[in-house]
Amino acid sequence: MYRYETHLHTVEASACGITPGREYPAIFKQRGYDGIFITDHFFHGNTRPSRELPWPDYVEAYMKGYEEAKKAGDEIGFKVFFGIEENFEGDEFLIYGVDKAFLLAHPEIPHWTREEMIKAVHDAGGAMMQAHPFRDRDYIKKIHLYSEEVDGIEGINTANTANDNLAALCYALKYQMMIQAGSDTHDKAKIGDLNGGILYEKPITSTQDYAERLRRRERPKIFYPEALFAGMEGVRVKLPAEIKRNGAWETLEPDEIKEWLRAAGVATEGAAAQPEGIVAQIIQKLNA
Repeated sequence: MYRYETHLHTVEASACGITPGREYPAIFKQRGYDGIFITDHFFHGNTRPSRELPWPDYVEAYMKGYEEAKKAGDEIGFKVFFGIEENFEGDEFLIYGVDKAFLLAHPEIPHWTREEMIKAVHDAGGAMMQAHPFRDRDYIKKIHLYSEEVDGIEGINTANTANDNLAALCYALKYQMMIQAGSDTHDKAKIGDLNGGILYEKPITSTQDYAERLRRRERPKIFYPEALFAGMEGVRVKLPAEIKRNGAWETLEPDEIKEWLRAAGVATEGAAAQPEGIVAQIIQKLNA
């Protein structure tokens, strides 16, 4: 199986990034990976380049982390692919299958809605996966969920809590969504603890290749740290939530979320019985 990291940030383009892009390839190659996707925070996220720059200059600055990583990867025979993480209202999306030329050709991107972004990415042959859909952080005021237009979700983000990941997996099971896993690494020092990603029997050849697989629903196998779900309790969803279904936003009531969880065999109060086993069962059902 070929092993890939799908969610990774550099100091050059993500304001929260710590590690330069050029340092990642050798580390991941040593750990047995076959490739990585650089997915720095884009214009409406925690981006590092100034939003006051002319659009071509912003794009050039944004690409630097990926381009440095790609150059270092080429030198050691290691695959480095381009991706994007964009934010809207706390809901973030991982974008694959587009490139620098796509960004330069669309200086109107900062004004796009989610729907406009999804359409443009799809028209270009790309794919969008909603990142960490149940993340509970101070900067997120409401959970927004997409069950239709996107190509899937990040079912496991190893920088997330077990609680948030298990909620995401139950959501994916409810709507039979494609899932991927990633570490959301910002700092090379944490790579060992955040070890997570995807596996394919055939190597990924480009970001466009991966996007096409997602669009064709060629489900990757996923891996994550064994201890991620150990000792967790029943899933709790604290934030208000809305979901887009049949083209309209609906409030997602807590009882409906609890029903998803119960259907997946997950406790919503007290200790969850053997959460590691439940997670494995959910993933097995999604891959069936």
